[in-house]
Amino acid sequence: MVDSTGTMNPGATGVRPSAPRVKKKKSLVALLSDVPTLVTDLLKGEIELLKLEMLRKLKAAGIGVGLLAGAAIVLLGFIGVLLTAAIFALSLVMPGWLAALLVAALLLILAVILGLIGYRSLKKGIPPLPTETIDSLKRDVNVVRGYGKR
Repeated sequence: MVDSTGTMNPGATGVRPSAPRVKKKKSLVALLSDVPTLVTDLLKGEIELLKLEMLRKLKAAGIGVGLLAGAAIVLLGFIGVLLTAAIFALSLVMPGWLAALLVAALLLILAVILGLIGYRSLKKGIPPLPTETIDSLKRDVNVVRGYGKR
């Protein structure tokens, strides 16, 4: 900045410090005129909460369905390995069918683990209702009606 003498002064900002502001109390008319804005902001907030809650529940349900589908695919592999084990058992080649049964047991354990994890994840997303948003809206309605804590 250039000061009053015409020289450069890099520390000067050109802004005068202002006096501290005293907040005035709003009149009843001003408060009443703020109500539509406040209600609109409240509704926008509730809609945003609804979106976030539904996204979280649908994501949990999607992960659960994906894991259950993975368990089903592993189970199909288990059936294929069991068939291989039966073929080896019929041919009486001991090491072959024993190895096939071992692989089948491992696949079964994997399918059970994936299925349990998928079931738990799916259970988190069911029912896909926005319960937190509904509770929040009920509290808001009660406050507007004058019920509840102040």
